[in-house]
Amino acid sequence: MLNSISTLFKQLVEGHDLSKRDNTDPNLAMACLLCEVASADHNISDTETQAQNSLLARLLDIDGAQAAELLARARMISSQSTSLYEFTSQLRELSQVARFDLIKSMWEVANADGVIDPLEDAVIRKTAELIYVDHSEFIRAKLQVLKSNE
Repeated sequence: MLNSISTLFKQLVEGHDLSKRDNTDPNLAMACLLCEVASADHNISDTETQAQNSLLARLLDIDGAQAAELLARARMISSQSTSLYEFTSQLRELSQVARFDLIKSMWEVANADGVIDPLEDAVIRKTAELIYVDHSEFIRAKLQVLKSNE
């Protein structure tokens, strides 16, 4: 993250127009958000990786190989990101159901290892705010995931 900030400052000093950043496609943005929540606690377990793959395939209605390829790209982009906004800004146009499903999938990734770390919770909370998911829906998604794992 420090490298990303340094790069950003360097671009500002050199006069680059930062407003003309490439827009990530929505599918890649969703994959990046799943990567962000998995890496929030700095410990990505195998179960979280498997959950990311299966959940992305389900969210986007793609096969496992396509999901794995998309996640590989997303991991690279996510590791260089400076904020969640670059991923969430284009997801606001999704339907309310699709945004809820994304938040629920993020909870499933966070809970895949059996523990929801406060840092994972914070990433999901911020994402929900940025894509305009009501707090009640944020909590409903979390409870559904916790209840299904009992």
